[in-house]
Amino acid sequence: MTVALPRHARAVIVGGGVVGCSVAYHLARLGWRDVLLLERKRLTSGTTWHAAGLIGQLRASYSLTRLAKYSAELYDRLEAETGIATGYRKCGSLAVALTADRFEELRRGAAMAGTFGLEAHVLSPAECLDRYPLLDPEGVVGGVFLPTDGQADPSNIALGLAKGARQLGATILENVKVTGIATAGGRVTGVETELGPVAADHVVNCAGMWGREVGRMAGVDVPLQACEHFYVVTEPIADLPRLPVLRVPDECAYYKEDAGKILLGCFEPVAKPWGMDGIPEDFCFDQLPEDFGHFEPILEQAVRRLPALQSAGIHTFFNGPESFTPDDRYLLGEAPNLRNYFVAAGFNSIGIQSAGGAGMALAAWMDTGEPPMDLGDVDIRRMQPFQANRRYLVARAREALGLLYADHFPYRQVETARGVRTSPLHDRLAAAGACFGEVAGWERANWFLPAAAAARGERPEYRYSWGRQNWFEHAAAEHRAVREGCGLFDLSSFAKFRVEGPDAEAVLQLVSANDVAVPAGRCVYTQWLNPRGGIEADLTVTRLSETAFLVVTAGAHQTRDLAWLRRHVPEGARCVVTDVTPAEAVIAVMGPKAREVLQPLTPQDLGNDAFPFGTAREIEIAMGLARAHRISYVGELGWELYVTADMARHVFDAVVDSGASHGLRLCGLHALDSCRIEKAYRHHGHDISGEDHVLEAGLGFAVKTGKPRSSFGDFIGREAVLRRRETGVGNRLLQFRLTDPGPLLYHNEPILRDGVAVGRISSGAYGHWLGGAVGLGYVPCRPGEAAAETLSAGYAVDVAGTPVAAEASLRPMYDPTGARIRL
Repeated sequence: MTVALPRHARAVIVGGGVVGCSVAYHLARLGWRDVLLLERKRLTSGTTWHAAGLIGQLRASYSLTRLAKYSAELYDRLEAETGIATGYRKCGSLAVALTADRFEELRRGAAMAGTFGLEAHVLSPAECLDRYPLLDPEGVVGGVFLPTDGQADPSNIALGLAKGARQLGATILENVKVTGIATAGGRVTGVETELGPVAADHVVNCAGMWGREVGRMAGVDVPLQACEHFYVVTEPIADLPRLPVLRVPDECAYYKEDAGKILLGCFEPVAKPWGMDGIPEDFCFDQLPEDFGHFEPILEQAVRRLPALQSAGIHTFFNGPESFTPDDRYLLGEAPNLRNYFVAAGFNSIGIQSAGGAGMALAAWMDTGEPPMDLGDVDIRRMQPFQANRRYLVARAREALGLLYADHFPYRQVETARGVRTSPLHDRLAAAGACFGEVAGWERANWFLPAAAAARGERPEYRYSWGRQNWFEHAAAEHRAVREGCGLFDLSSFAKFRVEGPDAEAVLQLVSANDVAVPAGRCVYTQWLNPRGGIEADLTVTRLSETAFLVVTAGAHQTRDLAWLRRHVPEGARCVVTDVTPAEAVIAVMGPKAREVLQPLTPQDLGNDAFPFGTAREIEIAMGLARAHRISYVGELGWELYVTADMARHVFDAVVDSGASHGLRLCGLHALDSCRIEKAYRHHGHDISGEDHVLEAGLGFAVKTGKPRSSFGDFIGREAVLRRRETGVGNRLLQFRLTDPGPLLYHNEPILRDGVAVGRISSGAYGHWLGGAVGLGYVPCRPGEAAAETLSAGYAVDVAGTPVAAEASLRPMYDPTGARIRL
């Protein structure tokens, strides 16, 4: 039969798995009638058809849980809407712990679930057995049961979404392979297919394990790698009752009862990447060769855990490919370097439970031009270009699959594909006992092992737990050095963008909420807002000259913030944006003795009058040159020294030598984080996001609604700020300190106001100077409610199910007047 291929579509979706069908369905629901979905073979024939169909809802963040909950609600009504049976039923899910650490993780998750609107029950071993009678309770410490989780038929969900999309006017064509992506002027313009071209206003890459290659067609990096994923299905088991989904993560296993059989699947610690040389052209409803030896260790544990399996025959041994991303979170959103090219791929074996919400969110993003909620956890702009490197992906994929069921300890570091991005100071730090962590590929010193500990045979490596880890006291000593003397941080992973040209000031005034029309040598702390007043970026802008500025932001936000800036350079503006991140190392010298350490190294006067806070100067330092920025993220006197990579080691050595007589200590990022949270400095991605209004985040002091209007218009978000000032805030970001110095805060712990859960800790760390765990978190308030009334309530934080009393403050608990940064 000849396929009638449209010559134009408002949106072309590449890939007919459950995610592609969901995007088509949700675009059609929004009224997009000119939607075309193209599937290279048959719908669901890649990964969807062999998915296990587990519908879990509790995810690691509020936004991802919202999306998963939406999926469950959609599948619950989809059969009535389309007439296609989805097999969806709420059977609940039970996760059991075999260690105390895992049980703490589960209890913390259960507490968090309540703030997400999910019902969760913490169970004793006996109660776990009541919920799952087939379970051998040997070694079970406890569990958590979520009654509204469920399971469904993956293929029928996808087919139901496809039928719903067709009913609403979308066109879905099978056996049409996309062979290329057309672009012009930085925008996608259509696709090439085996049957001819299709012009398109939008293209969506929902190609699953082909997603990386479909991204390459458009010059877009889509970092994902297929891995072999194993499960077995038993023969029918007599008198098998209806059971919840069971997860035993300490044994890497999950179990699903379906039609009198048990499906046993796993996420083994060392996975098998697949398709490194390309996926066979004829791949369609295929499975991979059996590897029973690889699966056997999981099966041996499972037979002990569920004795009923001992006498059950195996009906099916299945091995099929699933795609995984470097951080086990899927890829969603508009490509950073190509307008109207969207991605929804790399779902890490949770595609069924994620597809409904992901499709809804992406469709809303395409419809309005901005994400409908904070999607930072899955936004494709979090990825760095190098992460689409094939060798990197294969190395990381071996670990990534197993991390799904590994203990999710705080501060856990990946072990594979390391050492890709290093500071010029890396070897110096390693020699000094640094324990490195990885963010966006950067190797960063998180803490230092003292020489005395190294002499005792200790190594700079993590020993994980939910309590005080092995580095806790070392980071405390680094923290005290910054507060009492002087600490040195390597912050070279900062992302750095030069913004230059006659219109550079006007462009930055357009995107910045603060006033950056300042004299050369001034540093400006500012946010970049969206039209809703939400915070898209949190950074500094330093004016270098009349026509040149330097933007400095977090290394993890390099791709995202660069894309945001470039997208908002108006057409015709005489302005060039250049990413200069690797060109300069950043040596931060912080603490009340910072001036004493640095002044002997430079002829320039570092006194307050000559070099006030918030300014930058070119200085001589030792026998080199640096640009010194007097600014601080730890709340102390200090300078960030921007040094070209060729001179970085020389300057570092000179500062260390000068600091020896002043007690200078090398410090890591854990100490930096504990210092910043005592000062209530916000962290973008945790405390502030595109969904958090700048005034509710307590950052109104950095917003200048009265600044001169840019030649390109008012700054983005100005009207939203003015409106919120009129109506009043509905939330306040407060700082909390636990009065009991024992418990620890990380993130997402429930905040209790007069005994009622009202919010979550957005970020937490131990305040070594304040003497207890410190966290930030939003608390709702009535319009017009005075700050004093908000603070007058009794506050506590739920730590793994136990309420712990907390002090609350709107002002920083450490140095609330900011006097110390101006010493």
